[in-house]
Amino acid sequence: MTVNPIDLEVVTESLISIVREMRQTIFRTAHSPVIADAQDFSCALFDPSGQMVAQGRDMPGHVIAMPASVAEIFADFAAEMRPGDLYIVNDPYRGGSHLNDVTLISPVFVDGQMFLFPCVRMHWADIGGMTPGSVSGQATEILQEGLRIPPIRLIEAGRPNRAAFDILFANVRMAEERRGDLESSIAACHTAQRRLRELVDRWGTGLILDCVAANMDRTEQRLRDMIRSLPDGTYRYEDYLDLYTDGDYDAAIVRCRLIVDGDEIEADFRGSSTQVAAVVNSSRAMTVAGVFIAVKSALDPGGLVNHGAFRPLRVLTEPGTVVHVAYPAPANAHSEVRKRVISAVMAALSQVAPDLIAADQFGTTFQNLIGGVDEHTGQPYLYYDYPAGGNGGFLESDGPSAMNPVDLGDISTIQSVERLETEIPILVEACELRAGSCGDGTHRGGLGSRRETRLLASGGSYSVQTDRTTVPPYGLRHGGPGAPTVTHLRRADGRRVDFDTPGKIAGFPMRAGDVLVMESAGGGGWGDPLDRAPDAVAEDVRQDYLTGDEARQRYGVVLDDAGGADRAATAELRQRLRAERNWLRLATTERPAYTGRRGQRRLAYVAPGSGLAEESLVELHGVHPAPLRAWLRHDAALAADEIALDDDGMRILGATAEHRAYVRVLAGEGRS
Repeated sequence: MTVNPIDLEVVTESLISIVREMRQTIFRTAHSPVIADAQDFSCALFDPSGQMVAQGRDMPGHVIAMPASVAEIFADFAAEMRPGDLYIVNDPYRGGSHLNDVTLISPVFVDGQMFLFPCVRMHWADIGGMTPGSVSGQATEILQEGLRIPPIRLIEAGRPNRAAFDILFANVRMAEERRGDLESSIAACHTAQRRLRELVDRWGTGLILDCVAANMDRTEQRLRDMIRSLPDGTYRYEDYLDLYTDGDYDAAIVRCRLIVDGDEIEADFRGSSTQVAAVVNSSRAMTVAGVFIAVKSALDPGGLVNHGAFRPLRVLTEPGTVVHVAYPAPANAHSEVRKRVISAVMAALSQVAPDLIAADQFGTTFQNLIGGVDEHTGQPYLYYDYPAGGNGGFLESDGPSAMNPVDLGDISTIQSVERLETEIPILVEACELRAGSCGDGTHRGGLGSRRETRLLASGGSYSVQTDRTTVPPYGLRHGGPGAPTVTHLRRADGRRVDFDTPGKIAGFPMRAGDVLVMESAGGGGWGDPLDRAPDAVAEDVRQDYLTGDEARQRYGVVLDDAGGADRAATAELRQRLRAERNWLRLATTERPAYTGRRGQRRLAYVAPGSGLAEESLVELHGVHPAPLRAWLRHDAALAADEIALDDDGMRILGATAEHRAYVRVLAGEGRS
């Protein structure tokens, strides 16, 4: 196929422009703050075969997963679609993410043939379920998470399906607000239909579809060229999701085996934990999205995003696992699983393209919700907040602070406090950077954020669904981890209330005057913190990112009376801190590699005389840039300077028994 390059560019940008106008339609007409302010929605255009052909500045976590929902709608209705139809779905088992993300498509016909069609995915602030906002940290089945919508025809040949509308709005909180958001999605589809017809009048369907095909082909080839520049091989990593069993930490594992073969990449997640009756699972669509986001942002961040870029990637999963949930397990951990997938793929890519990969992002969407009834108005209210955290340091610079990561795209980092306080009985008392939360490194991670919100209503129900409360974001090349996520309440009398299962709370009763404190995680550090420029550490202290004591303990930087770095004292302290690091000889073991009741945590073995306590959470820094996380067990057969892993753990580190590992204690009695 030969297409005039000028025609190709004009048509391609015209389609992207239509998507942008869809976004503006929603932005200007939606009712809820999470849409109108936070912009938690995405738009795209698809071709008659269900391939995504154009998207704008949308949320990758939404738009990359859209094709799976579109494919499910096509599976049920492709043969009977007609002009004026509009279809809706949110089922995670059928291509969705979580129930709050509602997807609409509206096919456009030209001369009796399906042409292109718009698609909208929007986060509904409530979709029913056991808690206000439908985001429960303690659901055990999807029926508790809200209304599950299989692919259905919501509007048929221009006529609304009134029964379907009635069922939808009878099962959600604040139904009029939900209705307004749905109408804004429908309006965006109508906008796209109108603009597509104008485009056909100008260019004709034949040229447009030829340009669409050519654009996807060149996008595919561009990514294939990037992949081909990588050395072939198999690269491994694993990461954890917060899971509790009978109140005890029992992490679930996400295991990734990344195979680079010529101009293709295969990501194999078989071996990840079996799905659990807890909020720790996600749909396959989200796993696929996580793989694409990681690969595309690392290898080809400047290229277009369309279906052509999906073609060089293959993703393998097992149904009934945390990365490919099946009925009836809950699926609301979609964003946490997606982020663990991104973290695992990025860590694996760091083994093959180390200069392209940043240390770990803060690793959670951090969904906090308070809902109830405002006694002053008699109306229900819903406060939904998601404080952004730090992103990882990288080769050229420190990581960004309090900024949403790559998978959240253009979603607002901070909602309008004025609007929130006007519409919801709350008072936002603090919104600031979280001092000390950055991962240490030659280039440190970004800082997380700290928000404090006081409840003004007589009562409310608090829920949170988050991650990275125990296993923190990782650093690269001996960089330190970011601080983990923390939430707690402060009562009116100043008393602090912590939670037994951090990050997994459902319907905790709040009182008037309670303050919800949300502290998001920091980004991981890149490079040895003892190699960070002393002047940069001194500047961090001046900016109140670190204290003087933290500068000494974490970076080995001694400040003089004027706040500058004392070069001689710093050099002496850094030499001592390097000598005090715990380097252990690696050994292999046949003892069990994992433990867990419902989850799966890696074990590493040390001698009782090692000075390291059993059950301490540690990270091992080996040959590869990313560390391996493990929980310690004692083995009397080992020498005091040994640490033992199974063969797979050694492969993740890129190490053999001839190597030593730098062991950093993250949590436990042996923490230093």
